[in-house]
Amino acid sequence: MGGKISLVPTPIGNLDDVTIRAINTLREVDCILCEDTRHTGKLLSHHGISNRLQSFHQHNEHKVLDRIVSEISAGKHYALVSDAGTPGISDPGYLLVRSCIDSGVKVEVLPGATALIPALVGSGFSSEKYIYLGFPPQKKGRQTFWTTLADEPKTMVLYESPHRILKALNEAKSTFGEDRLACVVREISKLHETYHRGTLLELAMECEASPYKGEIVLVIEGQSQYDKRQKP
Repeated sequence: MGGKISLVPTPIGNLDDVTIRAINTLREVDCILCEDTRHTGKLLSHHGISNRLQSFHQHNEHKVLDRIVSEISAGKHYALVSDAGTPGISDPGYLLVRSCIDSGVKVEVLPGATALIPALVGSGFSSEKYIYLGFPPQKKGRQTFWTTLADEPKTMVLYESPHRILKALNEAKSTFGEDRLACVVREISKLHETYHRGTLLELAMECEASPYKGEIVLVIEGQSQYDKRQKP
């Protein structure tokens, strides 16, 4: 009888932001695949969970993928977690899910924590239609990344590192104009969670004066919202 892979979201900050179902799943599976065993070990210890951990990250997923799918196909129940949030969202997971589907293995995805939705809702921009963009390219393709978004009508949500957020704000300002509204969300669910709202010019100036630190989500209003604000 075939097994199952469960994708389990983990907290993006506060260790209590995890569902009862997620805790029960992490207790019951045969093995937990994780990016960093030490990081996930802290979460398990916090919730009194003792289970087998196995490293599964972008540097080894191609090497261990076939063996893991074979073990699940033989009847094992594995869980996949990332260091924070939902596996597969800017984290390892896609290849494993695709391979399991191709092999006829049952894939179960639990709902739970992600930085995307709190940032979008808390930004104050329309969440009826939005586009998630992940991380912009670090070097090659970065200019094209912004150019293709110049006329994007929907709210845009992207992740960026604290080392490149000022660069991203200046690039966005050049693309959309300095008076386009945006929101930089820092450290969601953590002690120093903050929402910085304003125009791209204001945010770039603020960031330059006092650099943003921590985990960052950048939300930018779409062209359609901007156009509505310009009407008399």
